[in-house]
Formats: sequence, structure tokens, C-alpha cells
Amino acid sequence: MRFSGVIAAGLQLSAAVASSGNGQIPLGQQVSSSSSSHHKRPGHHGHKKPNIVFVLTDDQDLHMDSLNYIPLIKKHLIDRGTLFKRHYCTTAICCPARVSLWTGKLAHNTNVTDVNPPHGGYPKFVKQGLNNHYLPLWLQQAGYDTYYTGKLFNAHTVENYHSPYPAGWNGSDFLLDPYTYMYLNATYQRNRDPPVNYAGQHTVDVLREKALGFLEDAAANAGERPFFLGIAPVAPHSNVESALFEVPIDNLPDLEEQVLFTPPIPAERHAHLFPDAKVPRTPNFNPDRPGGAAWVRGLPQLSAANVAFNDHFYRQRLRALQSVDELVDAVVTRLDALGLLEDTYIFYTTDNGYHISQHRLQPGKECGFEEDINIPLIVRGPGVPKGEVSEVVTTHTDLAPTLLRIAGVDLGEDGGFDEFGFDGAAVPLTRRDLDEAEVGRHEHVTVEFWGFAATEGNLFRDDEQRLYVNNTYKAVRVIGKEYSFYYAVWCHDEHELYDLKTDPYQLNNLLHASARPPTHLLGVPFDKVIARLDALLFVLKSCKGGTCTKPWAALHPAGNVQTLRDALSPRFDAFYEHEQEKVKYNRCEMGYIVDAEGPQFETHGAVYRQGARWSEWV
Repeated sequence: MRFSGVIAAGLQLSAAVASSGNGQIPLGQQVSSSSSSHHKRPGHHGHKKPNIVFVLTDDQDLHMDSLNYIPLIKKHLIDRGTLFKRHYCTTAICCPARVSLWTGKLAHNTNVTDVNPPHGGYPKFVKQGLNNHYLPLWLQQAGYDTYYTGKLFNAHTVENYHSPYPAGWNGSDFLLDPYTYMYLNATYQRNRDPPVNYAGQHTVDVLREKALGFLEDAAANAGERPFFLGIAPVAPHSNVESALFEVPIDNLPDLEEQVLFTPPIPAERHAHLFPDAKVPRTPNFNPDRPGGAAWVRGLPQLSAANVAFNDHFYRQRLRALQSVDELVDAVVTRLDALGLLEDTYIFYTTDNGYHISQHRLQPGKECGFEEDINIPLIVRGPGVPKGEVSEVVTTHTDLAPTLLRIAGVDLGEDGGFDEFGFDGAAVPLTRRDLDEAEVGRHEHVTVEFWGFAATEGNLFRDDEQRLYVNNTYKAVRVIGKEYSFYYAVWCHDEHELYDLKTDPYQLNNLLHASARPPTHLLGVPFDKVIARLDALLFVLKSCKGGTCTKPWAALHPAGNVQTLRDALSPRFDAFYEHEQEKVKYNRCEMGYIVDAEGPQFETHGAVYRQGARWSEWV
């Protein structure tokens, strides 16, 4: 997309201000000494760039206290790095979240929106051309050796692993479906070798040895070439026995019958731990009154037997995470022994979050609640503040540009959109960058989902469903100093709004027919805030590149609106309430089909400049 006239000037000015920063030093040029986070490393004068280790767990929660049960990760990463407590996935399910992470693109721009074909999975990743345009290839072009072991994508199977092989890896050892989630019957596939089954061995223990082996391989060349090592354990995902890749996605009855979900299986040495642990009894835990929208609002309260089972499920998740805790400890210890630790960035995150009993939900994800989208991100490395907890808003689409910045890649004034197609902006990692981001970074998260939601626990009622269709919605999460909102529009035209300043557990949908919303929010009439949030979502639901991080600049090309608070000026009332299109769908679909998505900002949206359409400015 090319911006012209006023729009281009506004976006380029914002980019220039953000990148200048009083002599801001690019990542990858930071010294590891604790005395200063602003001295240059000699990385661009013939010396080696920093290494990167990236640990990606599966379905790990932030809101059920999982970080309190992994003491070795706390010791090595949280205490020695920065925890980003406002980090979000943009699509709360495995494969779309991972594709967004490794490409820097939102799911509506990758069109990988599910875990299986036709709308998702590894075959869809390949079909969309992304196997030739994602992070490991870019890192190799930047001079890195790249290694990966564990789960890459769903529907990456014992039948299609070589059709084609995932591109961009010097060394790889991937988990393959249908054995990916079988804790004691995993199948891995190394480089160009045939798959190997590890029946009877715990999958995370197998993974640990593979990760340490790749670390040794990388270290052999570490004097000449930096490395990236991705480590992706399946814990704490549920244990799944499935022939899913053989079942057509549109045949939901067969799909439901051929997938068996059980709680995760910990290593035997951890099976006795945490006997008294329970899902935190927060106000949204199995509440007395229904909430939410769509199918969620129709859920009955969980029985005592159901709650007891869900507590067991929770304990099994915590136990399964102990092997991940040991894995991270082993990797950090080996990096230290190899003399590489102080010159290595370590990232720790997960693909999406998880809920258990909140809002009466059975174990699962795929919703827009905080439990599903607000997830852990921890970073340790040269120049990263130690023991810091940051409230800067970040998302998975920010991670690919972050890693390329560390690798010394010049992302340009547009943050990498033209060359890499990024919809995110690099995560601030130095003390100076974090301080600047507190006042200058965007305050929103784009959230989107298509298809169905699946429950992963036991079914306790004869009429209970495993799958809920029409779980298709677009949402925006906005977090400012004085406000915190989640606004969503569903494909069947239901709406949600939660004011998380007064309702942090999202119990009161202010837009439900039975709600009694306040007359005013933020000092203005309630409907005026809704109009701004809807316009913001209208831009974000189809955004590309810089528009995804600077959506207000698309609505106000003069550059005088950068936050929700700015947009609430009364002089914009008519523009938002009467001139701008509203978010709506034409119909519900199982995946991203533009014809079903309703009006698009690029063709139907208004710009605050003589009421002109966006298409007339771009």
C-alpha cells in the first residue's frame, strides 16, 4: 500500500519521531554490561551479532497464575529480564497465532485462520506463499544459523512433512501430527530424515535433549555466525489423540467424534506435585449469572463434579509445565557453560492463553476474554532491564520485527511493512525505549477469530456440546492511562463492551439487551465512546502495515488524533456518529472470506477531511 499526500506525511512524521529518540541505539548494538544499556556493541564493525533463543509454549495462561509455578524460569528470565504484562495474541488459537508470530502479520493478512485446512494449518501456510516469506529465511539473510525443535504448526503431519519441507532452517526436529499432542507417544522428524516415534518417553524430555543438541551445533560456529534457536514444547496443552488431519473440517460430527481430549500428562517425577492447587476463584469463575455474548451467554453453571475435574485439569497443566521449567534451566545452564549466555537474548512466550471455568467455560481458548488473549512474554538479554514489569502494549505481530531489529536488520522508516509486510512494531527492550513507549506507543490490540470454539475438558451433561459454531468475531482491546476497554462485533451482529477499569473480570457486557450501561464514559455520553471504538475496529479489521499500528492516522490524516482520548473531541461527533460506516458482517463463515466480512475501510471508510473516502486518499 502506498500512502500519498497528507496521510503519508502524518505516518512518516510519526515514524521519524519514534525512531530518532535522542540517538536511540538499535538493538543488537547493546552491551551486556549492567553498567549501561546505551553503549554500543561492536556488532556492526565485524563482530558477531547477538544470539537468540525463543521458547514458545502451547496454551499457557497468564491469568491463572502459571508463572507462579515455574521457579527456574522466574530465576533465569523474570528476575533477569523484563516481563511484559500487556502482551497479547491477536487470534486465540494455535496455528493462526504462530503464523502471525513468525510472519509479523495479522491473521486477516495471512489468511491462516484455523488449525486445519481449508482455512488453516501447515498446508494453508504453504498455499499462502508464507513458507517463502517468514522469520527464519529473513534471519538467514541477516547472517544467522537457524534451528528449531518442537511444534511448528498444526496439520504438519507424518504424511505432508516433506511436501514441502519448512523452509529456512539449518537444523530442525519438528513434532508431527497426529502425534503432536500425545505426551507419551510423540513423533519427531529431523532435517530430511523420516519421522521417528518416541513411544513411552515424555515429549518435553525428548525435546530438551534435542534443543541442547542444536545448541551444541550452534555453538560450534558461534565464533563466526550468530544463531537463532526456537524451542516449542507442547506443554501445557491438553493431551490429544486425533486423526484430525484426515477429517474434512466441514464435517463437524466426524471431527468431534475423532478427537479425544484429556488433561495434559506430566512427567512421572512431577505427577505428585501441587495436590491442593485449584483454579483461582476469581469473580468470573463459574459465576452465578451468565455473561458475555453469543453461545457463551447460554452456558449453564458448572456442577460441583465438573469444577472438581477442572481443578484436576488445572493441576495437570501446572505439573506438565515443570518439564518446561527444567528445559529452560538446562538451556540457560548450557549457554552459560558455553560462554554464550551474556550475548544471547532469550524470549519466552506462548501461542495463546487459556480459560478453565471462567465465564462458565470448560477448558479451552478461542474467546476474546483476557484469559485467552493476554499472555506471558518475558525477555532477557543485552540491554534489557532486569526484574522489570512493563505495561507497554505489545502483540505477537510485534515479535518478528523485534527479532530482526536484534539481528541488525534495518526495518526502514515504515517499520518493515514494504519489505516484510509487518503489521506490528518492534517491542521496546532497552530502558530508554521502554520509557519512550510509555508515552508514545499505540494503545490498542486487534483481536479476530473465525469458525468454531472447542471445549477440551470432560462433558458432564447429556446436552453438552464439544463444538460451538459461529464463533466468528472482530474486536479491539484499548488500554490507556485512564481507560481500559474491550469492544467486539460478532458475525451475527451481537456486540460486546467491557469497561475493564470498573469490570476487570469482564462480567458485565454493557451492550447486551439486558444491560444498564452508564449514561457517560470518560466524561462524554456513552454512545459517543461506542462510535469511536467502532470506527477504530472498522480500520483495524482489514488493516495492513502501518495502519495496523497507527489506525487513528488513517481516520485523521492531519495527525492530530493518536489515542481514543484525542478522538473524543466533540468536533468529531458528526464524523464518527453519522459519516463513518459501522462494523458488520454479511454472514458467518468458517474462515476469512472477504465477501463475508462486510464493509471494508479501504473502500467504504470515511476520512476526517471533507468527509472523503479512505480510497480517495490512498
